[in-house]
Amino acid sequence: MDFKTVTEQDRDRYDDFVARFETGDLLQSFEWGELKSRSGWIPVRLLAEESGEIVATVSLLKRAIPKTNRCIMYAPRGPVFDIRNAELTKWFMERLRETALEHRAILVKIDPPVSIEDAASEANLRAAGFRPVKYKGFGGIQPKAVMQLDLAGRNLDEIMASFKPKWRYNIRLAEKKGVQVRMDCGREDLPTFYSLLKETGKRDGFLVRDLKYFEDMWDCLVPRGFMKLVLTYYQDTPIAGAIVYLFGDKATYIYGASSNKHRNVMPNHLMQWRLIQWAKECNCKWYDFRGVSPQRNGDEKDRLQGLNKFKEGFSPRFVEYIGEYDLVLSPTWYWLWNVVRPRLQSILKAKRRAEVE
Repeated sequence: MDFKTVTEQDRDRYDDFVARFETGDLLQSFEWGELKSRSGWIPVRLLAEESGEIVATVSLLKRAIPKTNRCIMYAPRGPVFDIRNAELTKWFMERLRETALEHRAILVKIDPPVSIEDAASEANLRAAGFRPVKYKGFGGIQPKAVMQLDLAGRNLDEIMASFKPKWRYNIRLAEKKGVQVRMDCGREDLPTFYSLLKETGKRDGFLVRDLKYFEDMWDCLVPRGFMKLVLTYYQDTPIAGAIVYLFGDKATYIYGASSNKHRNVMPNHLMQWRLIQWAKECNCKWYDFRGVSPQRNGDEKDRLQGLNKFKEGFSPRFVEYIGEYDLVLSPTWYWLWNVVRPRLQSILKAKRRAEVE
């Protein structure tokens, strides 16, 4: 079996393997590494092939630790191969370890979209030296639980019929009220979407990246057909929007934004339906609503439970992944990174708040 660093010449065959693989994700694409390189990460892409055919890939994002010659490495939604194959897992992860040590990494973090029921894959990861990471909320850097709507083998009428009655009613209500979903948005529409996203972040209490990140996202992903922006209008006013990824046989709802105004005309219900229709037209097998709370019966006051309830109305399947796993390459540095660094950050944040007050 051959192991090599991925080059520009490998881009298409690398992306094709990731897109076709059952657990392949856009975050493991060549283009995602390009996007993250614009915010300080260095992509390190690796592949293994047998008889000229790719059998395993990983896109590692490398981040230097300031004032040291060490780094961390993270494979978002990776690596991509059959982790149920114990022999391949052992061999490929050993090559990954060797590469990370060459880069003087203190850890390698992975979070492959492997179902929590897949005991064989989890056992193989542990046998390769990876340890599970504790989490809160969504479950780490990437959501630990998602909801996915099955589009394969069903027409749109059947898909609509599977929705909860109230959701079907709200879709028809939005149409009756004259809500329009614009599916052909361009780069020039990003500021409009971004304004809605900031309004949403302020209302729901989450931070929003700057506009440049979304412009970079557009420049890296849209030329390859991997991203779509839609805006929803009521009385010629934009009141909701979404960014969706299209990769392989899956469409993934990644960013949603909505105005505080005109929420009674149910723009988000209609917008999701239009996106599901579009995903079906693109021959997708799955429409992924992405992150939800792993706590399916949690406190109703929890914002994440409201998110769960909205997405559940479209009758998707609930999928919980095994979560994050770390390969520790330096126990001392790992302790400093996971224990001391967060404490220092908390102290500095408290100090800055006190200075402002």
